Amino acid sequence: MTEWIKTTIESMGYVGIALLMFLENLFPPIPSELIMPLAGYTANLPDTKLSVAGVFFAGLFGSVLGALIWYYPGKFLGENRLKVWADRYGKWITVTSKDITKSKHWFDKQGNKAVLLGRLVPGIRTLISVPAGLSNMPLPSFIFYTTVGSAVWVGLLTYSGYILGSQYELVDKYLAPVSKIVLAVILLAFLVLVLKRTHKRRRR
Repeated sequence: MTEWIKTTIESMGYVGIALLMFLENLFPPIPSELIMPLAGYTANLPDTKLSVAGVFFAGLFGSVLGALIWYYPGKFLGENRLKVWADRYGKWITVTSKDITKSKHWFDKQGNKAVLLGRLVPGIRTLISVPAGLSNMPLPSFIFYTTVGSAVWVGLLTYSGYILGSQYELVDKYLAPVSKIVLAVILLAFLVLVLKRTHKRRRR
């Protein structure tokens, strides 16, 4: 996958970066933690035609556009039909009904700001658009929060790759375990919240 990402960036430039980040939102196995650091590293090469700013905006554009693709199924299909579709066909993009349920719980807990925060959490960032659509979140608000959250994520990854240079792959290496820890903490916090609410209801 690394070679494919590298070849796409080298041959297509900004268009390739935007395309990769667009696909990353559709197919979670494609890692933004590798795409943007590699793009940032490429922008630092002596003979490159890419700039750091151009790399950043290309990645941001692709990321926001990809997020919109998940927003509309949630808005028009509804939760039940979307879960049935995920269990039937989602295996091709590693998405299940449980993933949709998890992202919806995250949205219900955080409200609209979940879109902003969710774009910073691997495992949530791809599917946070779905509950936003299910909840009929206004499109302008969705685009705003998605853009802000994506800008932080894309900017961090791009700058990391630019600074690390040829060691850009360290971003993915060290960020992956941290991402899993963050996701585990979020799920644990949500579980504790649910248990507390359940306990309060039983006491009434």
